[in-house]
Amino acid sequence: MTSAAVSPTMVGRQSQLARVREAYEAAADGEFRAVVLGGEAGVGKTRLLRELGASIGDEAHVLFGQCVDLGDVAAPYAPVTSALRELAGRLGAERLLDAAGPGRILLSALLPELAAGETGEAGDAVRIVDSGGRLHEAVAVLLESVSAERPVVLVVEDLHWVDGSTLALLRFLLRSLAGRVLLVLSYRSEDVGRGHPVRAFLSESDRLRAVDRWELSRLTRGQVRKQMRAITGRTPTDAVLDRVFRRSDGVPFFVEELLDCDDSVPETLRELLLGRYERLSDEAQALLRLVSTGGVRVSHAALAEVFDGPADALDAGAREAVAAGVLVVDGDDYVFRHALVREAVLDDLLPGERARFHARYAAYFERAAEAGRRVAAEISFHWMGAHDAEKAFPATIDAMRQARDAYAYATAGALGERALELWDRVGEPASIAEMSRIVLFSRTAAHLDKAGESARARALLERAIEECAPDDPQLPRLLRDLSRYTYDGNQQRVELLERSLEYLPPGTDDMLRTTVIAELAGRLMVASRYDEALALADEAVELGLRSDAPRYSSVAANIRGVTRAHARGEIDEAFADLARAREYAGSDGAALLRYWVNASDLTHLVGRYEDALHLAEEGMRRAAEIGVARSSGTILMSNAAEPLLELGRLDEARQLVDRAIGMDPPVTYRVYLESCSLWLAIWTGDLAGARELLDNRPATARRIAVDESQVRHPLLRARIELALAEGDPGGALTHAQAAADDLAAPDGSLRSQEAGHTLPLVWAMTRAVRAVRGADERGAGGRAGAVASSGADASGADAALTAVEAVARRVLAGTASWPTHGVWAPMAAAELAGDAPAFRAAIDAAESELAPAHLMPYALLQLARALLAAGERREGRTVLGRARETAAEIGLGLLVAEADAMGHAAGGIGAAAAGADASGADAGSAADAGRRAAASTPDPLAELTARERQVLDLVAEGLSNRQIGERLFISGKTASVHVSAILRKLGASTRTEAARLAAGPPARAG
Repeated sequence: MTSAAVSPTMVGRQSQLARVREAYEAAADGEFRAVVLGGEAGVGKTRLLRELGASIGDEAHVLFGQCVDLGDVAAPYAPVTSALRELAGRLGAERLLDAAGPGRILLSALLPELAAGETGEAGDAVRIVDSGGRLHEAVAVLLESVSAERPVVLVVEDLHWVDGSTLALLRFLLRSLAGRVLLVLSYRSEDVGRGHPVRAFLSESDRLRAVDRWELSRLTRGQVRKQMRAITGRTPTDAVLDRVFRRSDGVPFFVEELLDCDDSVPETLRELLLGRYERLSDEAQALLRLVSTGGVRVSHAALAEVFDGPADALDAGAREAVAAGVLVVDGDDYVFRHALVREAVLDDLLPGERARFHARYAAYFERAAEAGRRVAAEISFHWMGAHDAEKAFPATIDAMRQARDAYAYATAGALGERALELWDRVGEPASIAEMSRIVLFSRTAAHLDKAGESARARALLERAIEECAPDDPQLPRLLRDLSRYTYDGNQQRVELLERSLEYLPPGTDDMLRTTVIAELAGRLMVASRYDEALALADEAVELGLRSDAPRYSSVAANIRGVTRAHARGEIDEAFADLARAREYAGSDGAALLRYWVNASDLTHLVGRYEDALHLAEEGMRRAAEIGVARSSGTILMSNAAEPLLELGRLDEARQLVDRAIGMDPPVTYRVYLESCSLWLAIWTGDLAGARELLDNRPATARRIAVDESQVRHPLLRARIELALAEGDPGGALTHAQAAADDLAAPDGSLRSQEAGHTLPLVWAMTRAVRAVRGADERGAGGRAGAVASSGADASGADAALTAVEAVARRVLAGTASWPTHGVWAPMAAAELAGDAPAFRAAIDAAESELAPAHLMPYALLQLARALLAAGERREGRTVLGRARETAAEIGLGLLVAEADAMGHAAGGIGAAAAGADASGADAGSAADAGRRAAASTPDPLAELTARERQVLDLVAEGLSNRQIGERLFISGKTASVHVSAILRKLGASTRTEAARLAAGPPARAG
């Protein structure tokens, strides 16, 4: 019998190793990278990753973790736990905890040995974020902090066996990690079929810039020859090579096994895999069957406990298996040299043998649990394998609780479902579980919802409600929870909460009643049932204070304040309520974050943009302090981005939005971030990007827009603005009519009273009206041509124009008390009037501190249009120059392009000419003199689009087309097209010459 035929050198993988090394070097330079490596069993994934670790050596922390095959419900976070435990051994517990920052207490969920002396927030205050968001962030912060001193390479193998909780963590890390970290994942491609959770994960990873995914191919005939020569030390004959290559299909592991078969050729794959095993003694084979039941990896301590013979017999059998190359020793563990061999041995077990072995492992893990180890998932798995429901059930309940305490909600939910399946197979299950079947339904549903499995959660709650007696005290809680897990319609959520409240008359379960009333108040506010919402919010505030539930008093005060502002225009009272919400929140993290979200949003809507930004940033700092900056904190990033847009700080807003979206926030937060992205794309002139964002909105986001006007109205506004920017006034009118229908009921009454959102929408509606009415003047084929895309005839267009204008005027009249009315009303009036005096009034309004920054260049541009149309060319050119200059300073590429087009259409007035006339208007200041001097020389960049200017800036930095593409999230080919256009427009023959033109002429001395 020969020993393991393993090649001393890796064959045929040098290019792949170089590819992973390239990713590592990029990560070591400070840019997070991830590699996702697939391939069939035996193709060499593990060997490649071990070679990677050896090539890196001590220059980085290289951490290995392996997913565990425990059937449908694996132990949560097993690969990450083992990797972090290895890191703790290197750094020491205290350094590891310090590196985790605010999430240090949460690491005890993964590494219980670190829990000693750690204290922190408890209960719901800790569990602010669903799906273990705080734990995810703690791991991210830990890896980034450690990587600041030395790069970190985290390798997670066998992703096809991953548990749901680990998969959720890896998804988070892929989207949110920064710093000098390389994440490497491997999976067996043939085991990731349709319906496997990893399949969707792989599709998501393909869309991430930082991720490089590929599959290892089989070896060629020449590479198999090299492998055989490296193993045997001699070149194989053609006949032997042909036989091995044909039977192995180029799979390196099979090549190694076939070389051990001498002249015999196994007929089947099973024979090949069991070849070494079957040549062992009966005692060694029995030992391997026992090891296979425990998994791919089994510790010596565990094996010694479950082995029923003397220690000498165990050592002899293990030594024989290692010598034969079936097992390898890794530290204190015995590991199958390949998982395929373990699976073949496991399949060779007799049913009775399998059950006995599982029972031995279960008993071993029960003893380990008594010693303080968290191994309930293993106990449950093995008792299930032993077909002992009476023992599997309590272990499953314990495993569910342990998974919940580790924020492993996907695992907890799956274990809860297993416990429900076992419920009728055991005696007195309620006594064992210390809960009723209805409560188990409820808790399992909660875990599934937190894991993102809302459909499964709803199905369980619906079953529980069907089984619930009308007088069951759990029924109102189930109805409330079902409303929380229902995301498809606000009205359905209202009805469920109203049903719940019917079972909670005053004086019964005040705590639960407080939560139901507070949540119903919020849902009624969203439904614009403001009077009912206010009444319930009043009750919830008082009930929460009486019930010692200040969190819910804070939430209710929050809702009351927002409702007062939007429904009644009671701004001072609203902010007083928000101040009370902050007071009631105390140190409650969830309530405080809700305060900062609503306070910053309302402050923004009333036009106090600097204050809104400071509030949002204050909330972001608090979110970082409690470890939720990348989860719950992303909504505050949206609330910070919006005032940045209004202040004209577009680059800062874009960076914030891109960073937040990259963290993969919940869809309810993402819709607000994408609204900012849409605004940026339109107003900076990236119309193709804006169209893509609009056309590819997910179904969930569309459903949210149906219920929430604060999502729907910005979306309607964006549709109008994009149609206008694309030169489609008919399309803009169609969207404006949809907006009018949304704002006004058939009986003529106004539906929405949320002035902060409706006023900008009304302005966009009036822009559409003006665009259609002015189509003749701009040569767009007349009004009929302008409305052709909407399918309306002339009379239909007139009716639509009249209806849209009427609704706009009524909304403006009804929102006069809103603080920003004095900005938006003159802007809308100017659109409807369309003359120079009206736009002069709009410019006056745009000078207000309450006016968003983009309104000034827009109003100037429209005044210039009106002046040029009236023949006032000199003043028109002057105003046009001011408009273009102001738009360019902010970065409003849409308006810059429109100003250039207007100048050319008016008789060759380009950017330079417009700037020259503008500077002539005020000859008194040195700044104006400087502008005159600059304008006297034609601007070589005037012909470039906003995107081409971005590309030119990166060319000046020396970036290649591929690097430009990565920076701007476009392909290298698209970057090349932009560079070619830049060279043509500038008359430059090289990239260097273009960069010099971008820098401008050298300054003259003196």
